[in-house]
Order: sequence, then structure tokens, then C-alpha cells
Amino acid sequence: MTTKASVGRRQFVKLCASTAAAVAAYPESLVGAVKHGEFYEKVQLHDQDDNPLRANMLKPDKNYLFFYPFISTPCFLIRLNKPVHRAVNLVTRDGSSYDWPGGVGRDQKIVSFSAICAHKMSHPSVRVSFINYRPEEVQFAGNDSRFHRRSNVIYCCSEGSVYDPADGARVLGGPAPHPLAAILLEHDPNTDALSAVGVAGQSMFDPYFKTFQHRLELEFRTENVTETARGSARVIDLESFCSRQILC
Repeated sequence: MTTKASVGRRQFVKLCASTAAAVAAYPESLVGAVKHGEFYEKVQLHDQDDNPLRANMLKPDKNYLFFYPFISTPCFLIRLNKPVHRAVNLVTRDGSSYDWPGGVGRDQKIVSFSAICAHKMSHPSVRVSFINYRPEEVQFAGNDSRFHRRSNVIYCCSEGSVYDPADGARVLGGPAPHPLAAILLEHDPNTDALSAVGVAGQSMFDPYFKTFQHRLELEFRTENVTETARGSARVIDLESFCSRQILC
């Protein structure tokens, strides 16, 4: 079966059009993240009852999951225990820089990142997740070859990659060559609703589909696992999606 992971000409034109519209509508919050990023169709986040999710419904330091920009690509949604006011400049594996705009919501504590590890693409599945947000203090080997103890990190126990979600998922330790791709969020202050609109940084989507396509077809019960998310995406607890979480 031929994979449909690469963006075709028709979808590329649509993405360009939606990018231009988003830049025009949100010049201050999103233009910085367009660099080395892509805008996809705007998708509103819904709760488990399929109602629009309000940002204040999210519990601090809890693992939430949704699928974007494709129906089978998992993303972490996290309400941190502190606001993230500042934008962060980050660098991809090939040296390209991009801006992560920081937290969203009324308290600027809500962040979202692709849950596909930047090293060997470990990701939450129905059976198990080796990559998790860890609010408790954990120990890991840092990039300075010393052991560190920190809380509030995204930890991939598969190979030991650790990311800082309050700093754009910058790599703190382990073999990951670049940060997790950031999911760009919009917050409506009038309704407290959240929407996903794009991805900044270096995503792993193409190799993810090439490596796991057949398993994803079985897991999501569709042959079109590269279909883009549309309309809404349901936010669920990570523990309700995965049978087992590996914590190291």
C-alpha cells in the first residue's frame, strides 16, 4: 500500500491559503511560529463528551492527549503549574530556527506538543506509552553528562530523552536531536475555548507514517491514517487511551 504521508499539491495549496489567513488574523501571536512551521485546518478541542473544551477545565499537571494535525498523530496537552509568558527561539536538527510562542489561556499555562519522540518516534499507543509528562521529580542524564533531578518534564523512557515543556520542549537530556514539534494553539478569551491551528518546529510525521502505518491502520480502524483532522479533536486522559504507561 502506498503511504499518503507526504503533503500533495492540492493539500499544499490549501495549507498556503490557510497560513495566509491565519497570519492576517493573528499577526502578533502566530507569525513568529510560521517560520519553519505549517498551519493546518483549525480544529477546536472538545472534551470527552464531545462538547467544546474550556481551558479552565484542564487540571494542572495532568497528561491529556488529542490527535492533530492528522487523525493518528498524538499530541500532549498540558496545563502547567506556572505561566509561560515569553516566546522561545529554538533550533531544529538541520539548524533552522523557529519561535515557540509560549503558553496560552487566561493564565498562559497551557502548552501542547507532538507526543512523537524526536529520537526513535516512541509515542502513546493503545497498549503502552513510553513517553509521558512527569509532574513529579525524576532523575535523568542531562546534556552536560551529569545527573539531574527535575519535575514537570516530558520523559521518553524508551531511550532516555527528556524535554522541557515550559521551554518549548527543548531537549534537556538523552539522544533526541531536536525539540518535540510544538502544536500551535489559539485561545478564545470570550468562550475560553481552545483550538489547534498548526505545527512549529521539526515534526516526525513522514517517518512516523512510514514506520507505523500498518499498525496505525489496525489501531485506528482505517486505511487513511494520514487523513487531516477536521472540525474538532477530542481531548482524553492519557491513562484512558493507553493500557500501560512506562515510568522510569
